[in-house]
Amino acid sequence: MAKHPDDGLLLVDKPAGMTSHDAVDRARRALGTRRIGHGGTLDPFATGLLVLLVGRATRLLPYLDGEPKVYDATIAFGAETDTDDLTGTVTATAPAPPRAAVEKAIDSLTGEIEQVPPAYSAKQVGGTRAYAAARRGQALALAAVPIRVARWEVRAWREAECDVTVVCGGGTYIRALARDLGRAAGSAAHLTALRRTASGGFAVRDAVAVDAITPAAVRSPLEAIPRAERVALDAGARARVARGMTIPREGDAGALAAMVDDAGELVAVAEADGDVWQPRVVLVDG
Repeated sequence: MAKHPDDGLLLVDKPAGMTSHDAVDRARRALGTRRIGHGGTLDPFATGLLVLLVGRATRLLPYLDGEPKVYDATIAFGAETDTDDLTGTVTATAPAPPRAAVEKAIDSLTGEIEQVPPAYSAKQVGGTRAYAAARRGQALALAAVPIRVARWEVRAWREAECDVTVVCGGGTYIRALARDLGRAAGSAAHLTALRRTASGGFAVRDAVAVDAITPAAVRSPLEAIPRAERVALDAGARARVARGMTIPREGDAGALAAMVDDAGELVAVAEADGDVWQPRVVLVDG
């Protein structure tokens, strides 16, 4: 049996005020399936791209190309909050910094750096979520973690805030970047707006609104792994791959293959193992 028609990639533009979990639930109801996985969440106040995999395509999550991530953000100077964004309570104030100090601080927050996650985050210490402890007034001591910020682009300056685009690796908290930018500039700061515009090769311009999710919005699972080499299967090879069996690997083929049948449908993802392709994720019945 071939894959279900709704198995595939779904790009959603999440609105502000909705959790990522709620957006996934809306997709489940619209598509009539519980089987939906995601390639990264967004805070409720944030908007933008959610990359979802539907049905059997959830098996492709380990191969999902999710970096770099690109965000548009607005950072307000003069106050720091306990959540590092506009939803929190002000914990510190300071005069807004001069532009030159902000630009110097941006340089110090570019490249391979260490970042302490926000107190209100899903990080765990001893099995306790940081946000749960923070809500009880017992904020956890979170360790700094390595992150990569490829670049910042300052798109607009105003009296006490600026609009920036940040290109970064996974695991980066833009809220924490805003907090640290304020501190590094000798001031205080928090995030007032955040929009994810891209994740890997996926862009929000190709996404649908939550209210527009229909089966027609589900894209081919092949689009979830655009960098995998395409390997065409004849009927015999398809039958072997569908049962998880190896097939010959020729020439200087890459390390990862998207194996497609004569109809152009994704049958499996395979990894190179010497002179054979070993199927790792099979999307059809054998």
